[in-house]
Amino acid sequence: MDTDTALAAGLAKDLDGAFPSLVATHQDRLYSIALRLLGDRRDAEEVAQDALVRAFRAMRGYPRERVAALRLRPWLASIAVNLARNRRRRLDDQRPPGSLEPLVAAGFDVPADGRTTPGPTADRRETRRELAAALLILTPAVRAAIVLRHVDGLSVAETAEALGKPEGTIKAQVHRGLRELRAYIETGPEPQNPPRTTIAAARLMPALEAIR
Repeated sequence: MDTDTALAAGLAKDLDGAFPSLVATHQDRLYSIALRLLGDRRDAEEVAQDALVRAFRAMRGYPRERVAALRLRPWLASIAVNLARNRRRRLDDQRPPGSLEPLVAAGFDVPADGRTTPGPTADRRETRRELAAALLILTPAVRAAIVLRHVDGLSVAETAEALGKPEGTIKAQVHRGLRELRAYIETGPEPQNPPRTTIAAARLMPALEAIR
């Protein structure tokens, strides 16, 4: 019995007692999903917390058999994606066209003292930040497929289940997303923009290959 199957069984028997284990197991991944979809830490934290609250309320209304049968990874991902999508729509309505302010924080790990360090560690942080920014140029549907498949590590079948789409659609969206990310990394977001520097492309391409 894998961890999530055992956890679902525990939730079916004692929701209140087992729920802290679900939080400990899944809160970080839900935050990561939301961060990659939204590009803002505060919004991602709120989405992750709200997803867990909604999951608890939903399970409280389910019969035990349904709770025990839940596939927790895609089910929780689906809740987080829907919440992030709704929040993104509100943010887009409030944000001036072309504004990329949240990208400053996306994917950038800053030490507790607020200082950054030079060298390889700083390069890795910059690479993650640029990849996070690149994800946000994708359409929401394609971005969600890429994030669940290659950031969260769901299978194609689990990603399809979480997003409520056929597996063929997911495969097509992932292929399209990777193609667009590669084009962004190599040439910039617009065809008329000058190509990125050789150094920037060399740093980003291996990171992109890692999520293929």
